[in-house]
Amino acid sequence: MESVLLIIFISLAIASTLNLVLKKFSVSHIIGYIIIGTIISNIFAFGSENLKSLALIGEFGIVFLMFTIGLEMSFSKLKKMKEIIFINGFIQVALSSVVIYSICYYLFALDLTSSIIIALAFSLSSTAIILSYLKQSKDILTPYGKKSAAVLIFQDLAVIPILLLISFLSRNDLSLSDVLLKTFISAAVVIVFMFTLGKKIIEGLLQFSSRAKLQELFVASVLTIVLGAALLAHKMGFTYSLGAFIAGMIIAETTFHIKVESDISSYKDLLLGAFFFSIGTKIDVYYFITHLYQVFSVLIFAMLIKALIIYFLIRYKSNTSDSLKSAVALCQIGEFSFAVFSLALSEHLLSEEVGGFLILVTVLSMLVTPFMVNNIYKIAALFVAEFYESDKINPLKNSRHTVICGFATVGRIAARELQKQKVNFVIISNNLQHVLIARKRGYSAYFGHFEKLPVLESLNIEQTSSIIITVNNIRTKRIICEALLDYYPQANLVVKINTHQERHAFADLTINSFVHSEHETALLLVKQSLHK
Repeated sequence: MESVLLIIFISLAIASTLNLVLKKFSVSHIIGYIIIGTIISNIFAFGSENLKSLALIGEFGIVFLMFTIGLEMSFSKLKKMKEIIFINGFIQVALSSVVIYSICYYLFALDLTSSIIIALAFSLSSTAIILSYLKQSKDILTPYGKKSAAVLIFQDLAVIPILLLISFLSRNDLSLSDVLLKTFISAAVVIVFMFTLGKKIIEGLLQFSSRAKLQELFVASVLTIVLGAALLAHKMGFTYSLGAFIAGMIIAETTFHIKVESDISSYKDLLLGAFFFSIGTKIDVYYFITHLYQVFSVLIFAMLIKALIIYFLIRYKSNTSDSLKSAVALCQIGEFSFAVFSLALSEHLLSEEVGGFLILVTVLSMLVTPFMVNNIYKIAALFVAEFYESDKINPLKNSRHTVICGFATVGRIAARELQKQKVNFVIISNNLQHVLIARKRGYSAYFGHFEKLPVLESLNIEQTSSIIITVNNIRTKRIICEALLDYYPQANLVVKINTHQERHAFADLTINSFVHSEHETALLLVKQSLHK
């Protein structure tokens, strides 16, 4: 017991110190957790049972992450994104697997089974790192973010048949038809239960706990739902995360989804930290040093292949910039690859040496990924010119200027009126076409996401006289307002709203004035009718 407490104490002490240092250099805390895991595992001799327990705890970090993704993937959103989820996702996994398999089998002369396992594992990307980044940076609202998230969702679903295939390869007594039939029946049972009786249980639990007005009871209900759905899916032969994802989708259709997401975030982050810590324990420092050249060669080769496949896949219906960013975001090897390699090792489909080498390549891939995604715009800007946020928006020297957020119809009218009044203003929009239109009209306009710190700093928000928010989407509008007030609480915000209910959604924010579009139109109509 004392040794366990000592390990926990040292881990927390190193984690606090190291992550503070890394934050100074804007390095992701994910890397800190991985490094800590490596340090601790080399100081203390972890037993296999301890490592299994730690990996299980870490796995539930992915479960809670998938649950929060499900909260944002309502049926209406899923229906709209079905093409990029199921078509783009399938093509990416299939094409990556075929290319990597061909290289392993024909170029490196590996056996058939090993080549299949490596190809399928390497086709998967890191849901934990990429979706954490997309949600934290708000890039999940951007075109490249939505496409990347959709491909990741399909990859997580693809883990199920991949694991089943490995089980099939390890057993000669099962036919492929038996495996497929069992999978189909199990999937049908899980889905039917979750969307009928499970849905009623979830809604009943949330309503009961919310009426009780006890925060701990509501949180307990959410934890019960997440863990119950995860355990049900696992019992039927699927991954824990699939059940949690479906539970999140069900709650997304209720009025509780925003509260649930905020309440669960701290648990998710803590468990994700445990997951990345467990990854660090898998690193064999001596083996890594002695095989440095081979590990980096395989890593670069695999990531380059995936990046090219993803780029050309996304480029078919997107611009060059979004395709490059999607390629950078998804080119790494993901955490579910550990599950694939672990199962293959336990079933003796891979040798210990090959398995250890592949796990090391995967860990290193996840180690370099935070550096890549944190500089994703800069990397994309090396290959394509665009009006990129902090690189292209030189810090303004303006003072007492107005910022217009959005350049659709209302934004264009506001710009025209400000120009007539000879007011100094700038335009910011996350729609590149709108930025190009504004620049053609001679306005000072920039492409960027207004909720991002580099953009707020570059636009000199502290010196503005007012900030006009013209965007229509209420979620985007709230994200922008929260980011602005966090950065500069004295900001003079003028927000366009469409309904009185929308105004109530901003009641907790210090916003100077709202302009109700329909109300103001009605007043103008009456005013004009009286002037005869």
